[in-house]
Amino acid sequence: MFEVKDIKKSYKSDFWSKPNDVLTGVSFSVEEGQVVGFLGANGAGKTTLLKIMMGFSSMDSGEIHFFDHQEFKSVAKDIGYLPERPYFYPHLTGREMVEFMGTLCDFNSTAINENINKYAKRLKIDFALDRKIKGYSKGMLQRLGMLCTLIHNPRLIILDEPLSGLDPQGRKDIKDLIVELSNEGKTIFFSSHIVNDVEEVCEKVVVLDKGKIVYKGSIVDLINENSSQTVVVTLSREVLGLKELSLSLSNINDKPVYTIKESDREEFLAIALQNKSKVLKLVTSTPTLEEVVYSTGTVS
Repeated sequence: MFEVKDIKKSYKSDFWSKPNDVLTGVSFSVEEGQVVGFLGANGAGKTTLLKIMMGFSSMDSGEIHFFDHQEFKSVAKDIGYLPERPYFYPHLTGREMVEFMGTLCDFNSTAINENINKYAKRLKIDFALDRKIKGYSKGMLQRLGMLCTLIHNPRLIILDEPLSGLDPQGRKDIKDLIVELSNEGKTIFFSSHIVNDVEEVCEKVVVLDKGKIVYKGSIVDLINENSSQTVVVTLSREVLGLKELSLSLSNINDKPVYTIKESDREEFLAIALQNKSKVLKLVTSTPTLEEVVYSTGTVS
């Protein structure tokens, strides 16, 4: 669907200063139909790369190809982009803004109205479309931006922090919509610094740190490669000899709770049962993507 190849970008704060490397040889690809998270801390270079992809900023070197090695200008009408800080004409109504965005992509009024009907209610912005945008809240602006992004039925959807400014219900609505769009066959590239958001809607992830790609691939593989599973066991009573096998020991409702390595599970349970301590609860604990990314230093 699109390929980013060896992108390099640097900035100078003034004429005399040394260039600051923002992107240093960034390369990855996204296949058709995938929902791929673009993850990195604030300042990692995510928005800079997206602006280069969309033609808003130049690159020092490298190549970006869309849809069978075509340049952005020739396929722009097939791409929907929601920037981190979208701008709207405040004197227009929401409907007028969406209609304007649709006409920029050569959509006729019938097709625009069909997609407004399809997505506006789903985004819970239909009630405000005939109001002036200058009266919109931050969350309403974000929903309107998403509607503008989808109005021309793009094949590729690029989202830069699409959940910014939304309340919990709004975040859920957008994430649910991303999943639905994926099920329709859309390709979605979803940038965020919130790891949990990426984990909820994406199967694959590209992780950028200080302008470099530090991981690209399956989220499940990233978790499995950088973590060891642990088991949390609640017993009816404490048993001598078990503390040495545990990583930690705590008490909940006066019952001992042991955290152990998966590899020690059989030995631990054998000792507990031999000493007539009942197993009240046993849970395998798998770390979240957020725990893996920040605890292993994948993103610093």
